Amino acid sequence: MFSEKIQTGLKKQLIRELESSQLYLSMASWTEEKGFDGICEFLYDHSNEERNHMLKLIRYINKRGGSAVVSLPNQSSILFKEFSLHSTLKELFQKSFEQEKKISSEINKLVELSLQEKDYFTHNFLQWYIEEQIEEETLSKMILNKIELIGEEKIGFYLFDRDIKENYCYVTKKKKTR
Repeated sequence: MFSEKIQTGLKKQLIRELESSQLYLSMASWTEEKGFDGICEFLYDHSNEERNHMLKLIRYINKRGGSAVVSLPNQSSILFKEFSLHSTLKELFQKSFEQEKKISSEINKLVELSLQEKDYFTHNFLQWYIEEQIEEETLSKMILNKIELIGEEKIGFYLFDRDIKENYCYVTKKKKTR
């Protein structure tokens, strides 16, 4: 069995992953309503990916002899975040980038805690999350940079939506290989 401090930290992280999943799910719904087929698929995929990150934590806690049962301290934070009719894709992806930076910071704290507790199994486990966060932050920043280049050009957003669908959507990639 591993320390209560580590278990508590991992449980808090799995809630953060759940919140990220819900955030991306609400973003996906918003972009779907706006007619961005590629971007919404990308965000639905991303929501599932965050859910899988949560499941990975649950499985790890259980394998180590812990209990991954958690109570949600503030269920309202899990609810869908609403984006107004006046929101923009830039605001949406800025929120995504901020969320990824927040998750990276929390993963760093968990790594530090695992070293303080001399829990090298958890330290090793968290290395996957470090690599994942490097990818997530890089992708979010790249998307923001592209949106910045587009400016307010509607044709640019049309092409961007198509590019996201063709190059970053799991569902589309899977269809292409068949």
